[in-house]
Amino acid sequence: MKDVENIKPIIRWAGGKSWLTRSIDEYLPSDFNNYFEPFLGGGAMYFYLKSNNKILGNSYLSDINRNLINAYKQVKSNLEPLIQELDKHVNSKDYYYDIRSTIFNNKIENASKFLYLNRTSFNGIYRENLKGEYNVPYGFKIYKELFDFENLAKASKLLKGTYLSVSDFKPRLNKPSDSDLVFIDPPYTVAHSKNGFIKYNQKIFKWEDQKDLNRTIDTLTKRGVFVILTNAFHESISKLYSSNLNQIEISRSSQVGGIGAKRGEVKEYIFTNF
Repeated sequence: MKDVENIKPIIRWAGGKSWLTRSIDEYLPSDFNNYFEPFLGGGAMYFYLKSNNKILGNSYLSDINRNLINAYKQVKSNLEPLIQELDKHVNSKDYYYDIRSTIFNNKIENASKFLYLNRTSFNGIYRENLKGEYNVPYGFKIYKELFDFENLAKASKLLKGTYLSVSDFKPRLNKPSDSDLVFIDPPYTVAHSKNGFIKYNQKIFKWEDQKDLNRTIDTLTKRGVFVILTNAFHESISKLYSSNLNQIEISRSSQVGGIGAKRGEVKEYIFTNF
């Protein structure tokens, strides 16, 4: 796979795990068969594992975000017409808001819109209003080249043969069996080292969902499935998951709020069942 090494995620995603790929080998099982990622987001972990030949079997990638999954499907199967659409975009404030307000029914054009907005929006955030409309403001980010088409081509190769689906985590995690690996990176319900809920994530992944996820992991463990879970460094998270999983603290650099914001060390938890 030398022609697809050094691949970067093709989508910016708040809470993405590119930083974790530098040390994930420490936490992987010695080998595993099929790979499942039910909160795909930016897909950094999948692209790292696949490009380094860690996945022996099939890959099942899913997310509840339909626009996100459609974008991956078009990169996978319709790269050339997608690139033609992407090449039409310009990085300007007025154009951004024009595209944001335009509804596309064609799947390739919709994927192009998604990738463009993701590239030029503020901090790679995905947020919708109560009407289900994407409402993240323009990011004023300057690029030499708006899109890295070479990296898109690498991603397209790595997505061949994958199973991409729009799904909640529960039905998708009915499928893994003995010696499969599930990497779980849910929206963080609580803020790092703080009391209280993250306002937006609490709407899409409630505390009840965290408890439901914990029960699902118990079922996976009984089936002999390897599980790696990432989550916020918070006492409520530790209490919920540490009773039946191995708990590891890991630190990473954080920059919140865009250019000029203060960098700091943020702790997160990794939980494994092996």
